[in-house]
Amino acid sequence: MEIFWNTIAQYNEGTWWAQLFITIVGITLTILLYRKPVTWVKRSMKIYMVFLNAWISIVYYMTYCNTRSYSYILTLFWGVIALIWLWDLYANYTQFERNPRYKFLVGVLYAMPFLYPLLSWARGMGFPMMTTTVMPCSVAVFTIGLLLGFSRKVNLIVILFLCHWALIAFSKVYIYKIPEDLLLASATVPAIYLFFKNYFDQNLHKETKLSARLMNGFLIFICVVVGILLSITLFQGI
Repeated sequence: MEIFWNTIAQYNEGTWWAQLFITIVGITLTILLYRKPVTWVKRSMKIYMVFLNAWISIVYYMTYCNTRSYSYILTLFWGVIALIWLWDLYANYTQFERNPRYKFLVGVLYAMPFLYPLLSWARGMGFPMMTTTVMPCSVAVFTIGLLLGFSRKVNLIVILFLCHWALIAFSKVYIYKIPEDLLLASATVPAIYLFFKNYFDQNLHKETKLSARLMNGFLIFICVVVGILLSITLFQGI
């Protein structure tokens, strides 16, 4: 636990200015996506997501958190998510078509990256040894909120990876004393349900049911593989 919080302090001290800039860019692009959802804005958001996940992989885990015993697997984990967004940018799979059905939950998810540092302050922690807006759980909850707000056609593999991240957040609450992660874990449960409900509603009634079944099988396979890797990671951390 001491190593965990020391690496967070070093990360915040070394990158606070970059985190502030990244947060401002994310807010700006999100507002533009709602007010002016043209092609260049959508592509810019995908480029931002590639950068954001690569930042967590390379800067957070590989550079500042490399003393943690499990840093290598989480560097790979977030690097894969960055590559998925890069593929999405090329293939133009995620359309960022707004879905207004879940406005309340989306609003809660957007607010959570800012609730993380507030909760840290509330329980007596101070900068730099505290959670911030550009850390793995903050990025995960922002991504889930973004995709839920534009959930007519989204990349379910990204959702699957973030679902696993939310599940291990429960363990971090007790192992590393981070009650802030209860925010991510609790809010993600209904969001994940809505994503998959939306997917099944759109696909299972089609005549081409085979592709839907293949997709479901692939998701299950990825789920098992990632689950095994993260379970190994958790036991190593303990």
